[in-house]
Amino acid sequence: MLIQGMFLLFEVLVSVFLEKTTRKNSKNSSLPPSQTQKDESATTAAGSKSQSGPETLDRFSNSRAVVKTRQAKAEDCSICGEDLRNVPCSGHERRTKIDIVFEKVTEHVDAEVKECPTCNSTVKGEFPTDMPGPLQYGNGLKAWLINLVIAQMVAIGRAQKMVQTLIGVALSEATILKYVLQLHAALESWEASAKLALLQASVMHCDETSLRVEKQNYWVHVYSAGDITLKYLHRKRGREAVQDIGILPLYGGTIIHDCLASYFTYGNCRHGLCGSHLLRELTFVIESNGYGWAKNMKKLLKATCKRVSARESKELTPKEYAALQKCYRSIVTRGKKKMPPILERSSGKRGRLAKSDAHNLLERLEKHEAGALLFAKYAGVPFTNNRAERDLRMAKVKQKVSGCFRSVLFAHAYCRISSYLQTMAYRGYNPLIAIQMALHGDAPLEDRKFRHEKLVKGGE
Repeated sequence: MLIQGMFLLFEVLVSVFLEKTTRKNSKNSSLPPSQTQKDESATTAAGSKSQSGPETLDRFSNSRAVVKTRQAKAEDCSICGEDLRNVPCSGHERRTKIDIVFEKVTEHVDAEVKECPTCNSTVKGEFPTDMPGPLQYGNGLKAWLINLVIAQMVAIGRAQKMVQTLIGVALSEATILKYVLQLHAALESWEASAKLALLQASVMHCDETSLRVEKQNYWVHVYSAGDITLKYLHRKRGREAVQDIGILPLYGGTIIHDCLASYFTYGNCRHGLCGSHLLRELTFVIESNGYGWAKNMKKLLKATCKRVSARESKELTPKEYAALQKCYRSIVTRGKKKMPPILERSSGKRGRLAKSDAHNLLERLEKHEAGALLFAKYAGVPFTNNRAERDLRMAKVKQKVSGCFRSVLFAHAYCRISSYLQTMAYRGYNPLIAIQMALHGDAPLEDRKFRHEKLVKGGE
């Protein structure tokens, strides 16, 4: 018994050692990849039908287009010198040149001042409502600055130099930040309406990532469906944050996530697991220990995803799904037999048992079988959660550029404005056009024409 116990301990130590010595990267762990392939396993891809057509081009064009057409007449023959001015034209050959002319537009409004001959009072003409003070800047300049700071993530100091180069006036940092807060306030009603529209979606992507604010670790929570993206900042990551945001407690559809325990506390919605996370974790188990069950499970998930993506219906038949479940459960059962046993807890010690990554992954696959295979059962459920990860990726780039946010208020403003710009980008809008619309109070509260057909057909 002593020798058998020593062999058992040695087997467990070897398994843990192999996992510790295997380096994790974006291909074999939950670390998000810098680039991901397009997910075609469901019909919920945002912007798939809004990136072409004349209306999209108009929405993408922000400049005041000046189109000039002139003719290069053929008046005589370059070979024999014959006069061709009275010869009819048989066709045209066009060449085009596109250029940018930097133009500073200054508008002065002179209000007349008169004295009433009857009552001797001084009367002054009324100024336009968008000119409340002696000097102000137009929404075009504001939109360009906000786009630089929020969307393009240009440092405020560099944005100041760029605007000085264009208009010859240096704007202060406080002025630029005031424009950001102005847009943040203008988008409050849009965010509320987008939240209501998001609750009507059949499938929603959820994810979270850390963000440094005031030298502390905050979390950005993203909720995406169809062409809508909403990001919220919260001090916590788990259930407290989800409860305060208030989307999942009211949602009754299907959520796709990376198996965070806080999401499973909401039984009012179905849960689908991100296949990309599972495949990367399976790859790590294969590279570290070479378990056969992990290889078989990876092959099964990849083959099923390819099979579903190739179908027009984007789902398996009930008979095919039953066969998939049988194969899935068989792999899990064989894997449990091949895995080394878990060491028992020593007397007097409390807490969870120490388990290897392979043990944890196998238990998760067994416990959340329905979530891992949900993409094959319903047409509207995608295989991956890449949509939410893509929506969050720019927040990490912003942190690398800025280091951290100095104020919680501006961090909230960044989340709301970037949510709006990403949503409008999925609908085919130029960011400068979208910002000017919001500053004018014309942010679309509900644009069903460019929504992706209620997000899902037959997903419920």
